Amino acid sequence: MFTGLIEKIAKIANIESNEGANKLTLHLDTPFKNVVKGESIAVNGVCLTVEEFDEVNITFHLLNESFSKSNLGEIPIGGKVNLERALAMGDRLGGHMVSGHVDTTSEVIEWNSVGDDWELVIATPESIKPYLVEKGSIAIDGVSLTIAKLLPDSFAVHLIPTTLADTALFERQAESRINLEADIIGKYIFKQLIAYKDDSNSNITMNTLFDAGW
Repeated sequence: MFTGLIEKIAKIANIESNEGANKLTLHLDTPFKNVVKGESIAVNGVCLTVEEFDEVNITFHLLNESFSKSNLGEIPIGGKVNLERALAMGDRLGGHMVSGHVDTTSEVIEWNSVGDDWELVIATPESIKPYLVEKGSIAIDGVSLTIAKLLPDSFAVHLIPTTLADTALFERQAESRINLEADIIGKYIFKQLIAYKDDSNSNITMNTLFDAGW
């Protein structure tokens, strides 16, 4: 599990693609401490396993699925990505629970200046619409953010200067492809509601849930 709080920004140093044997190598200006082979690191919100590493480079093996369901195959050599190591027991959960399993990708529509902050507007894919709520959480390229505005076909998040400075989101311009992961708790609740709705023998209704405090 991850929290969506980015620890480092890395540059893509190399991408090898050989019929499913894909390797992604990242260059870090400052190394992680005590990295071990086999540990999980979220790269732009995609949970990957460390295969090789030295003081400034980390290499991951990627399935074709990881390339097709994320933007990792589209960012050019030298492009920047967000990194977060897996959550350890006892760590502060400063963002929200992020699994590192990207739901879908979408496109940046625009950036808008809002005082000292910036508003990022993103197109909403149909597959993720049921899980988005205003003031709810979403991971964008692995960054934990709050949905500030929800429109029929798009949503907006606000980024403070620290988030812009400490993540690679500032590199994503209009029409850039970005990774999205909806709040996992919302996904589980939605699935349960659909299951109860489809179960003709169930006596649980929306009023039952409301009365129970949901």
